This record gives sequence, structure tokens and C-alpha cells, in this order.
Amino acid sequence: MDSRKSFLQGIGLRLLSAFLITAMSAAVHGVAGSVPIGQIMFWRSILALIPICLYMMWLGEFPKALKTKHPMLHVTRGGFGAFSMAMSFLSLAYLPVANAQALAYLAPILVLPLAAIMLNEKLTKAIFLAVTLGFAGVLLLLWEAFELPGESAWIGVSAGLAYAFTMAFVRVHTKTMTLTESASTIAFYFAIVAAIIGLATLPFGWVALDQTLFIWLVFAGLIGGIAHIVSNEAVARAPVSALAPFDFTGLVWALGFDLILFSAVPGALGFAGVFTITAAALIVTFIGAKPKK
Repeated sequence: MDSRKSFLQGIGLRLLSAFLITAMSAAVHGVAGSVPIGQIMFWRSILALIPICLYMMWLGEFPKALKTKHPMLHVTRGGFGAFSMAMSFLSLAYLPVANAQALAYLAPILVLPLAAIMLNEKLTKAIFLAVTLGFAGVLLLLWEAFELPGESAWIGVSAGLAYAFTMAFVRVHTKTMTLTESASTIAFYFAIVAAIIGLATLPFGWVALDQTLFIWLVFAGLIGGIAHIVSNEAVARAPVSALAPFDFTGLVWALGFDLILFSAVPGALGFAGVFTITAAALIVTFIGAKPKK
């Protein structure tokens, strides 16, 4: 395949991936007020196995990709990943999709201090600027939450921060796993662990699903799995560094879903926080960290 054509296909797939991930977040936001987080986690994870397994079969990796020499690494990654998923869904339950999406952008920023500790990477002045901007954006979101009645916004922001911190660790942990495990294997066992953890919340009370709620959950699960596949295919066609900036188109989709589906938009401080965090994440994307020699 022509390299330019492959590169353009990679960009198109990354744009599609950003849309699908944001659409999944909007679906979760739509049901999170009525369905317990554990129940959402179960359906999101168990249904994602369908496209993931089909993808593994298409690549010729099924069932050999199910074999692993490091099962405990998958348990650890799955446990932290499931916790980050729960925090993400909790954030989506209490915040507009755009605000929750902006808090998720903190994850690649927070990866860098962890990478400096765990992977021996060097941080530049630009990275320190990005981290400062990122936390300034969080303060703006917190300030807006402080002005809102009740505690719902505080819960959403706190959950979003917990998601970002946990996901930062998960990304570094996953990077070390890719030395011995394929992306499909990691995705498969993460979905299994997250589904089991979600199912474990059944005794604490699940709700009966009507047709609308069930459709939303099926949509979230299948779209989440497909988004993972599309993202993998994008990386197979173009460099990760070239694709990363297109992830931020998800913010545009998030604002659109908030307005069209939920008739909600962030306030002035919320907008400022969203775009400040996005600017910080863009700095990280374009500059990154330099390995120590």
C-alpha cells in the first residue's frame, strides 16, 4: 500500500476512533443516572468482547492470543483499569460529557511524571508547563463546581481526577506489558476482568433494564470494543506521534453531544477549564518526553 495513502487512512481511522469513544461516553452519560456503575461496567465490558474476539479472528490470533505467560500482569492491569473505568463512568454520571472528556485528557499529562519514575524518561520545561496548565484547568473546573448547587459536580470532578491519575498508571503499566503481550491479548483480558468486577456488584443492587436503557448499554459496549479495534488499525497505518493530536477532536464531539442530546453546555469557567486542559494535553502531544541517554 502506498505510504501516503496508508498515512491518510490512519488519520481517518483515528478521527473515527475519537468519535466512537466520545459516542460511547455519551451513551454512558445517558444511562448513568438510572443504572448503577457496576452494572454499566459489566455490560460495557462483556459486549466489547464480541468485536474484540472477531478482530482477533480476523488477524488470525484467535485462540492463540488467549495464551499468556504473565496472567498476574493482566489481573493487575485489569483491576486498575476497571477502577479507572468506574471513575470515568462516575464522572460521566455527574458532569457534562465535555467536562468529563477534558478531565480524561489529564491522563497523558500525568503519564509523564510516572514515566520519569518508572521508565527513566527525562522531563522538559515544556512538560512542566503542560502539567501546570493542566492543573490550572482542573482548578477552573473545581471553581465552577463550587458555584453549582449540591455536591454532584464535586463528585464528578473528583471521580474524573481519580480516573486521570489511575489511567496514567495504567498506561505506563500497559506499555511495559506490550514487551511480551499483544494489544489484542491485553484488551481481551481487561474486558474479562472488568466484566467480572462489574458482575460482582450484582448483590449490591442492579436495576431492571427497559428497552431504552438496554439499547444504550448495548451501544456503549459494542462501540467501545469497535473503538479499540479502529484505534489499533490506525496505529498500524501511521506513527502514533502523528495520530495523537487527532484524539482531541473528541472534545468537539463531546460538546456536540452535550448540546444535541442533553441540552447542556459548560459555563464560562467550565469552558475555560476544558480548553486549558486541552491546551496542556496538546503541548504534551507535540513535545513529549525525551528518553535519558
